[in-house]
Amino acid sequence: MLTSTLLLSNQIPTLQYSSTPERFDETWEAPLATLLGLGRAAGADFIELFLERRNYISCLAEEDAITSISPSLATGAGVRVFRGKGDCYVSTNDLSFSGLKAALEKGLSILGLELPVNNAFIPEINLELLRDYATKRGKDGWLPVCSSIREMGEVLLDGTAQLQRKANHVQSRRASYFRDWQEVLVASSDGTFARDIRLTQSVGFNLLCADGANRTSIGDRAGNTSDPNFLRTWDYQQAAEHIAESAGKMLYADYVESGTYPIIMANHFGGVIFHEACGHLLETTQIERKTTPFADKKGEKIAHESLTAWDEGRAENAFGTIDMDDEGMPAQRTLLIEKGVLKNFLADRTGSSRTGHPRTGSGRRQNYTFAAASRMRNTYIAPGEYTTEDLFNSVDKGIYCKKMGGGSVGATGQFNFGVDEAYLIENGKITKPLKGSILIGEAKEIMNKISMCSQDLELAPGFCGSVSGSIYTTVGQPHIKVDSITVGGR
Repeated sequence: MLTSTLLLSNQIPTLQYSSTPERFDETWEAPLATLLGLGRAAGADFIELFLERRNYISCLAEEDAITSISPSLATGAGVRVFRGKGDCYVSTNDLSFSGLKAALEKGLSILGLELPVNNAFIPEINLELLRDYATKRGKDGWLPVCSSIREMGEVLLDGTAQLQRKANHVQSRRASYFRDWQEVLVASSDGTFARDIRLTQSVGFNLLCADGANRTSIGDRAGNTSDPNFLRTWDYQQAAEHIAESAGKMLYADYVESGTYPIIMANHFGGVIFHEACGHLLETTQIERKTTPFADKKGEKIAHESLTAWDEGRAENAFGTIDMDDEGMPAQRTLLIEKGVLKNFLADRTGSSRTGHPRTGSGRRQNYTFAAASRMRNTYIAPGEYTTEDLFNSVDKGIYCKKMGGGSVGATGQFNFGVDEAYLIENGKITKPLKGSILIGEAKEIMNKISMCSQDLELAPGFCGSVSGSIYTTVGQPHIKVDSITVGGR
């Protein structure tokens, strides 16, 4: 006669687990599997546990002094419980078995569920063998190799000194850096059991110049994942030179005249408009909210046939690159738009269950206090068939938007974005610098006016805020031509 090995609910208080406290490894399998089984026994359809350890530090140099060093350590977990079409999320910074169990019990109670009574069987959740992306790629040794606080300060101070030497009429100069190290472990009642380490770093300048009534502010950032030596290899001299050159041109620039123009938008951070005005509209969170005009347009033409766009998590060292998302799904490439036709949406687990679109490895969150949601990774317009010269030659009078600034986007894709560095185009040639340009439009209209894409794709780091917090993303594109767009100015 076979004897059941299932746990009974009254055995739970006597269980003893010895998980490794300083590392998420195989020793966490038994307690997490038990908790998942406990949730299923209570009547939940699906349970996900997300564990996190974080080591963050930032450093700021202003003028010739380090004015801020901000370290931060965090450890915690999030428990997500699904029942029918409803779900809830509870977070805790107590990673003991009893602490995680208390968070699970709270989540169950929110959905009207209770832990099973005495002598109830607890189903066995068979987790997969740990998919350990950190060990596979040698990430466990990254943190000790990263730059020390002394190195951070020295590089940033050298950088601000370069700004002073290379720029004229300097009013203020700043250099900032951060390093964000994160270890995560995901365990779910479908058997998911996966671990990863992420290392994200960014460094940049901000320069303010003024001469009488003339003022200009220019900033730029570089970003990287997966390279502990990133700060050591950052070419701050070249970065300072580029920013000083831009500031010098913009300081005495004429204000742009308002109107409708064809524009050439530069590669690199120029991709921020596609990210903000269109990319968000392709996340399933927008379908759930009924705030995207593209909800029922899959398979239909939504953009000019010259435009193809991707979102992926696999580009080497890009700011939004991940080996797995925050639901444990491996990274992949997702074709969003192909020759103007909408091909796919970005879906996390919840978005997939509620909209029917397949998961794309896009479940992301700022940290354990947020539930994952469908979010972009490395999102960019693909290279086209034209040269940059072809684009400029096609414009008799227009504006070259070389460096984008900040802006705002409405819920359904209306946008306005400032341009930090712009130039007048006359008869296919770049002529005088312009300032005060603001691009105004709506995604579903502008997408059909991107008529030419060049071959010089470049990516840039970005920070994206949405329902699951602020995350690291990449924007990008080649040089593109927009046939006409409203430009605000004077």
